[in-house]
Amino acid sequence: MQLKQRDPRIEAYLDASDIIDFHDSAIQDLAAQLRRDHADSHQLIAASFEWVRDRIAHSWDARQGPLTLRASEVLRSGYGYCYAKSHLLAALLRANGIPTGLCYQRLSSGEQGEPYCLHGLNAVLLPRHGWFRVDARGNKPGVHAVFAPPIEQLAFALQDAHERDFPDVLADPLSVVVDALRTQSDIFALHDNLPDAIGI
Repeated sequence: MQLKQRDPRIEAYLDASDIIDFHDSAIQDLAAQLRRDHADSHQLIAASFEWVRDRIAHSWDARQGPLTLRASEVLRSGYGYCYAKSHLLAALLRANGIPTGLCYQRLSSGEQGEPYCLHGLNAVLLPRHGWFRVDARGNKPGVHAVFAPPIEQLAFALQDAHERDFPDVLADPLSVVVDALRTQSDIFALHDNLPDAIGI
């Protein structure tokens, strides 16, 4: 699939925001640590991806933790749904000057079929490959996402005609995702009211 950069300004994919708040001191400290340990940009992206994938628990897999939205909340709590984990990965990479966007898939929220929901992941701008998707939602039995360009290995493959890969690389999270993370009371309420494909 050919990814499309939604915002023509590459600076948009390097900016901090209220949600991708990489000026937070804890994010700055972790980004600096990752940069010290991995000077090569490919290694830095891989290490940042693996840190978020493996060190931040997926809230529904863990069945615990607060409902997080901002990158700094995800880092401090250690929990996040896929959307929130993508915000943290974007923050860590942008803090190190690596253009990073947000992408979405529409997937079944169960084994297959209805209901459907959005799944959040990232795209990173690689010098040799252009925009390249990575999925830091967290591995588990049956889910094995890795960073291995040029081969894309995401957490989930499409299973039916109602599921979809959205090609747009966004600089900011979708409003329907932000609204869901802000308005649901906890991780269990969000699980029962996952955002679907509106406004993409």
